[in-house]
Amino acid sequence: MSGMKSAQPEQPVRPTREDEVAAAGSELFGGPVGRRAVLGLHPLSPVRVVALVMIGMFALGMVQKVPCYDWAWFEGAASQYTHACYSDIPHLYAGRGFADGLLPYFDRIPNSDMGYLEYPVLTGLFMQVAAWFSPDGGTIRHQEQLYWLVNAGMLMTCAVIIAVCVARTHRRRPWDGLLVALAPAFALTSTINWDLFAVALTAAALLMWSRGRPLAFGVLIGLATAAKLYPLFVLGPLLVLCWRAGAWRPYLVALGGAVGSWLAVNVPVMLLAWDGWSKFYSFSQERGIDFGSFWLILSQRFGWSIPVETVNTVSTLLMLVACLGILALGLTAPRRPRFAQLAFLVVAAFVLTNKVYSPQYVLWLIPLAVLARPRWRDFLIWQACEVAYFLAIWMHLAYTSTGDGRQGLPQEGYHLAILLHLLGTLYLCAVVVRDALLPERDVVRRDGSDDPSGGVLDGAPDVFVLGQAAHPPRHAAHSEEGPAVHWGAGQTG
Repeated sequence: MSGMKSAQPEQPVRPTREDEVAAAGSELFGGPVGRRAVLGLHPLSPVRVVALVMIGMFALGMVQKVPCYDWAWFEGAASQYTHACYSDIPHLYAGRGFADGLLPYFDRIPNSDMGYLEYPVLTGLFMQVAAWFSPDGGTIRHQEQLYWLVNAGMLMTCAVIIAVCVARTHRRRPWDGLLVALAPAFALTSTINWDLFAVALTAAALLMWSRGRPLAFGVLIGLATAAKLYPLFVLGPLLVLCWRAGAWRPYLVALGGAVGSWLAVNVPVMLLAWDGWSKFYSFSQERGIDFGSFWLILSQRFGWSIPVETVNTVSTLLMLVACLGILALGLTAPRRPRFAQLAFLVVAAFVLTNKVYSPQYVLWLIPLAVLARPRWRDFLIWQACEVAYFLAIWMHLAYTSTGDGRQGLPQEGYHLAILLHLLGTLYLCAVVVRDALLPERDVVRRDGSDDPSGGVLDGAPDVFVLGQAAHPPRHAAHSEEGPAVHWGAGQTG
């Protein structure tokens, strides 16, 4: 009918048209998509492709664990390290009482220095549900194999949720989910521990915030924090951005949802089994310097005997300094940074300053890194550093467990791998900070977007900017030739 405009669906960003690494990789499948290609008609939508790729990569990660599944978990300590297929899951089945039918937090683990399960409540529930679904009978070896398989199936579901949520968070960039699905460190570390459960809840929370649903976001963040501590930190950057935009009501709704869901999960266990519930928090405080941290290099390289209390205090201070830097970035950047950018920076700061870095902690950062800097070159540089560290820690453990010095990686080589991990993470942080300070370098904003993962913050004007007058956000009109920048009223270019 005349006088009416037909609503045209937004076309997804084509990574092979804007990313040189994606374009080069596409040559294996026929080359970059054409300018006049008709998209969206194939039954395999981008999100479905991302989900299928994630399933395939997760399965490859399971195949990588086959030497351990067949024998290395059970026959000699060094074999699971030399094959780089170690997992906590089968060992803790018996080591934390699941094989004996003990209930986490309520039943004390006999003949164990730990006493109670040292994981947050919701992760403990995940472990217990997997134990309920694991068939009884047979040898303990057979039971541990089945327990790992059940957990792997549940964790695969979490992995698909993560990839799909990332693919849907930035509406016009669903193909960014392939960065998560194809991340080599993701496949290698997915079944080491239970971290994917908290990562899936966090990814779902970010999706809810991007869709303008602060209560759902808060509830999911609270649940994620009940499974792992790190999701709590994303509330800090959100506070900074809501402060700058004056969006106090959505933030308070989100905060209330987070507090409420965390309390709903934790309070019953706190009241009925305080000693078991508090084990995670006391263990986190009492745990000494461990693998993967710069603290380990200081203590081993220079022979420093650093008390745990000192490490806890200095780590906390370093984290606070990093948070102050993120606060300054969020309130002084020429354009309000995107939520994913600051969320990545704060979690990365925790990883860098912590007294331990287990290889599966990379899973915390991968979805945030993709949303913050969806650029294949930078992402793969960082992933190469993480894969190198993944191999190095197992080779070093092989070296220390045999004690004969004939196989594995000695201390000096392991220290270099730790430095490589730290430098790779710092590199990605530096690129994200540069994008925040120079928003024209931000690949997400090239198509005229403001903050696709920002929810109520997307396109909202500033009401408080430290050191300058508040102003509307800068918008960009996108064309095939490139973005043309238009400044809001009251700004000069």
